[in-house]
Amino acid sequence: MTRALLVTAHPLAQSLTARLAARVEAEARAAGWQLSRRDLYDGFDPVLTPAERAAYYATPAATLDEDKRALAEAQVLILVFPTWWFGFPAILKGWFDRVWAPGTAYDHSPGFGPMLPRLHSLREVLAVTTMGAPAWIDWLVLRRPVRRILRLAILKPCAPKARLTWRALYGAEAVAEPRLARFETRLAADLTRIARRLTCPD
Repeated sequence: MTRALLVTAHPLAQSLTARLAARVEAEARAAGWQLSRRDLYDGFDPVLTPAERAAYYATPAATLDEDKRALAEAQVLILVFPTWWFGFPAILKGWFDRVWAPGTAYDHSPGFGPMLPRLHSLREVLAVTTMGAPAWIDWLVLRRPVRRILRLAILKPCAPKARLTWRALYGAEAVAEPRLARFETRLAADLTRIARRLTCPD
């Protein structure tokens, strides 16, 4: 059975993020996946502690064991979040800081060379984000900074075998229902393709 981790990052229960997260959760469960859901606004503290930072190059800190275990075991990671100021929400950045830690997501290599990946089970990542800006600003002016950071700075060193599927809903603050429905249909198709790839890998 496919093990999936769904991480959401929005403070409002009635947000567009919440709607999209509910849709992908329903699709994943309908596919028979074993899915864990982590709503970061349900008690997650994004602040890296002094003890965690002090242990970064020594013995990994024994914190957030459940979150770290869920990440280490996941074959599919689904992130659903808004893009704010062309970056991750602070609480999601804190999740990367505290959960994607040495001993969980990677190991330090001798001599401070390239990081050694640990997320060997992670095969697929679906990132779903909403953005108020139009697509041309994200693509042409800024060259998709959030996607680039996620793909190159987070996934590549920690889970190099994971394939990223990026789905951004632009102009989200004024999205009409027909366009939103089409976006949700694409998400369902993304999950179907991911399930097919997991069953029949290249």
